[in-house]
Amino acid sequence: LILVGGFVQLLAGFLAFRKYDHLGGAAFLTFSALWSSYGATRIIAAAHLSLQNATGKSEGFTAGSVAFLVLNTFLMVLASSLNVVLLCVTLAMELLAVCFLLFTLENLPLLFETVMLSIFSIICFYGATASLANSMFGKDLMMMGPPLFTVERLKDTEDPPPCICPKSHRTSGLRTIADLLNTGAVCGVPTDTVYALAASCKHPQAIEKVYRIKDRPQEKPICIFISNLDQLRAAAPPISPLLWEFMEHVYPGGIGCIIKKGEWLKKLGVGAGYSRVGTQDSIMIRVPDLTVLVHLIDMTGPLAITSANPSGEVDSTHHDMVISRLGHKLEGVLCDGESDEVVASTVVNCTKIDE
Repeated sequence: LILVGGFVQLLAGFLAFRKYDHLGGAAFLTFSALWSSYGATRIIAAAHLSLQNATGKSEGFTAGSVAFLVLNTFLMVLASSLNVVLLCVTLAMELLAVCFLLFTLENLPLLFETVMLSIFSIICFYGATASLANSMFGKDLMMMGPPLFTVERLKDTEDPPPCICPKSHRTSGLRTIADLLNTGAVCGVPTDTVYALAASCKHPQAIEKVYRIKDRPQEKPICIFISNLDQLRAAAPPISPLLWEFMEHVYPGGIGCIIKKGEWLKKLGVGAGYSRVGTQDSIMIRVPDLTVLVHLIDMTGPLAITSANPSGEVDSTHHDMVISRLGHKLEGVLCDGESDEVVASTVVNCTKIDE
């Protein structure tokens, strides 16, 4: 029976580690070792074999029981910060380690051993039943008891972020970034590839600021993002049927199409930033495959977009990278966690697609 108990505690320790409960796992693995060792020595005694003949020296068992006593003392301290039931389990195991020590010294009263085993069995049965019931129903149906003491964590003393950093899953966060962009700010935003710097096409000074923030060479053009192809159709650009078919296949997505520039961009909503996006003759346009960004563009109109990294450095694949690298130069960063991709979009020159 004792050996079966050791196996059960070994299983409990394994399950605790699977749930990332390292304290519980260590406790039950320690209990399993003590329980199994104790059971083995009791079987030896029951078979009328001397401890000395079976193991060579009884001092090894004595030293082991003392080691269990010391180790379990630390487990008791840790258990007292969790709940009363776990504390009682470790306390009962401490008394069982005393039984083990007395047994190796051949001075264990049978009544003391019986009482300790009974108490330990009752506590373990209650603790297992309470844990199972509470986990199944998600309520504290059976009390486990409060911790005897708690460790107060020091409050975070980190400096506040250098710019406004709302969450992308909140409507208020999206509105905050949209309001900033509509007033001429530059913000970090997520895309369907990597994070980008965004500026409203209605504010050419914001697009100029993007160049300064990134130390981007002036000869490198900036592309624009729109929310859907219907916006492009409404602007009626001089696009051939073949190019329309190509765009319908790749959008929304991570393809940037370079097409001929023209007055149709103003119908699209580019406005005063016309001369600051693209080149004199062409413009790269993209429809992103990211719901958050599409909603943002619907609130702001077309956005001038470039990757959110200092020129020549790797792309930013998390909002924390944007904040740490460029946050002190930005008015806001829309936080959306890890990027879906690790590289920027693919650029396709479509100015001569019919040829």
